[in-house]
Amino acid sequence: MAQKFGATSTTDEVLEGVDLGGRRILVTGVSAGLGVETARTLAAHGAQVVGAARDLAKARTATRHIEDEAAGKGGGLDLVELDLASLAGVRRCADGLVAAGKPFDLIIANAGVMACPRSFTADGFEMQFGTNHLGHFVLVNRIASLLKPGARLVNLSSAGHRFSDVDLDDPNFERTPYTEFGAYGRSKTANILFAVEFDRRHREQGIRATAVHPGGIHTELARHMTPEAMQQMVDRLSAANAAQGLPPFSFKSIPQGAATSVWAGVVAKADDVGGRYCEDCHVAGLTEGSEIRDGVRAYALDPEHAKALWAKSEAMVGERF
Repeated sequence: MAQKFGATSTTDEVLEGVDLGGRRILVTGVSAGLGVETARTLAAHGAQVVGAARDLAKARTATRHIEDEAAGKGGGLDLVELDLASLAGVRRCADGLVAAGKPFDLIIANAGVMACPRSFTADGFEMQFGTNHLGHFVLVNRIASLLKPGARLVNLSSAGHRFSDVDLDDPNFERTPYTEFGAYGRSKTANILFAVEFDRRHREQGIRATAVHPGGIHTELARHMTPEAMQQMVDRLSAANAAQGLPPFSFKSIPQGAATSVWAGVVAKADDVGGRYCEDCHVAGLTEGSEIRDGVRAYALDPEHAKALWAKSEAMVGERF
């Protein structure tokens, strides 16, 4: 019987006994937090990891320990520059990977921003939608030819997708009042819908895609939140838990937070996670309500909605895939 994992499982527990020798894996956002831990555990189990980051100097410092841990296990880490807030930077990174011609077994689209003040990418897109969704949309589609049969795409989404559906008529908040978490919710819903449509388009070639919620973790992702705002959020989550008869909210450790990414990428059965949304190392069920943290909202898995987002994304970036 397959081992069961849950909210407190760590990356090394999930990958215990798993040999990733010969696997090549791309992880975005390897300069801090979940990205560093994800790259570490994959390399420590024998994978050749390509880590992408906007700030290579920061990434080198943050990942210095990975080569030492991977030594003797056959794993390793190479770094590439990737600025998801610039389509020129995204295309430059993708073109370099395609030119190298080395195939991938797994892409973990981990990088992102959260709850930032209203701002825009180099191409004029709302920052969270442009970085979290459109940057990865272009990167992944440009290197899709490198994915082997049996490969997977794991998009990091969030329970924050419950805050808002995507708005295909006003993605840049030109007519809609901007809120930090409303914009974050749109981008995280887009991460799920992108996985749904990518999975539909590629599953006949044996390539699957899924989206995951890592859980609540203290990382640099929350850099735009004040301590007071963070405490208010924790209090709201604990109150919502209490209403459901659950214990107070508590943060996961970083190894616990990265566990669902590696579980969905290399441990879970492809047919179980393909086109789905996962949390706490299991496939989540449908739930409704903005205050309910568990589960996935129906709008985020709607296949027609996913096709519409794909078409809108192509129009926004000026590229067909």
